[in-house]
Amino acid sequence: MASVPSISYSITVRLEVPAGGTAVSQLTSAVERAGGLVTALDVTASGHERIRVDVTCAATSTAHADELVAALRSVEGVTIDKVSDRTFLVHLGGKLEINSKVPIRNRDDLSLVYTPGVARICTAIAENPEDARRLTIKRNTVAVVTDGSAVLGLGNLGATAALPVMEGKAALFKRFADIDAFPICLDTQDTDKIVEVVQAIAPVFAGINLEDISSPRCFEIEARLRELLDIPVFHDDQHGTAIVVLAALYNALKVVGKDIESIRVTMSGAGAAGRAIATLLMEAGVSDIVAADRMGVIHRGRDRLHGAAEWFIKNTNPRGVTGTLRDALAGADVFIGVSGPNILSGDDIATMADGSIVFALANPDPEVDPIAAAEHAAVVATGRSDYPNQINNVLAFPGVFRGLLDAHSKTVTSEMLLAAARALAKTVSDDELNPAYIMPSVFHPGVSETVAAAVRKSVEDVRRAIVETGEIPAQPV
Repeated sequence: MASVPSISYSITVRLEVPAGGTAVSQLTSAVERAGGLVTALDVTASGHERIRVDVTCAATSTAHADELVAALRSVEGVTIDKVSDRTFLVHLGGKLEINSKVPIRNRDDLSLVYTPGVARICTAIAENPEDARRLTIKRNTVAVVTDGSAVLGLGNLGATAALPVMEGKAALFKRFADIDAFPICLDTQDTDKIVEVVQAIAPVFAGINLEDISSPRCFEIEARLRELLDIPVFHDDQHGTAIVVLAALYNALKVVGKDIESIRVTMSGAGAAGRAIATLLMEAGVSDIVAADRMGVIHRGRDRLHGAAEWFIKNTNPRGVTGTLRDALAGADVFIGVSGPNILSGDDIATMADGSIVFALANPDPEVDPIAAAEHAAVVATGRSDYPNQINNVLAFPGVFRGLLDAHSKTVTSEMLLAAARALAKTVSDDELNPAYIMPSVFHPGVSETVAAAVRKSVEDVRRAIVETGEIPAQPV
């Protein structure tokens, strides 16, 4: 798939050109000939002989950005002053800060906010720990926890290199759900230590969002923390992904006129996201899922199993399919990819059933070229923002946590995840629904609020069921 200019590789070049003539118009032409895209061109200073211009343009990579600068330099009369990488500028000094919610203007304020007044609050919480939700930041604070072992698609970068991602996650919590989230990057990848540290810091938080922790360790860490803590623990790479995939599937199936109980699903990727997606799809009624990893289709007779493959053997592939991913794809209604780039072609998609659905979610390069897939599939979605139908976790996790926090939930259940998926799907009305629009934009008004309301109601339903039956609903694995 050919790369296209992206805002993530956006640069601003400050330069000077001769006043008058065609020099300014030549700047845009030079960038376009080099394969870039000019997004802004601002004259920042002007004189009789020279003018200063800031040229902002999008490239496809760091190397391509250097080529665009060289192209600008080649324009006659141009003098390059400085080049700024806009992505790095956004991250200078980090993306978060802490502000006080109350003024401290005089001694009276100080006495209320801190000593001696604060001692009364400490005593109240010691007598009734639940008051911490009412009287401290706990009520609206989430820890975004990682060990840096699986950062985005970049691999094991470690705790420090993971910090920009966790900062970004916290910023999204605030922007889309008004939740105060804080990045916690742990300089250990020992499962026992991670569980111990998170348990120790939990009193500050009303929820734990696990992030970018490698499989299969993430399963054990999540399960153990859920047993130990009285606040919800949610691994977004698993359950956030599962929610948005199921929501997209609900709407895609409406487009093609198929029932979720009767479809055949082929998956590529058997890691944390793959297992969570398969689990939630089965909770929603899908009975025929065949998964493949690097070694081919996961089935009972196969050797060399790893990661979550054992779970897939026990829970999927009811028809005993063997062979390669391409073999499993033939006749399938749905393809879901959470694996790697360019492993399928348009011809492979052509072997699927009529009215097929393709979710190729590897980022930045999907499992199959979306344009090639669209020649054969009825609905195509990716994880990218530059194609229709972006499947993005930002549509789910802010609203999910908003609902959990508002309801003072102590856990997360599969029914809460299903409620979130159903609510997210319904944010696209029947009048809006079409093959190129099965998911709302992340900036669509009301998405987080709708998801939060559904999760909040689900928590209340769970509480009611516990009171009536005395049984605690099972949590997703």
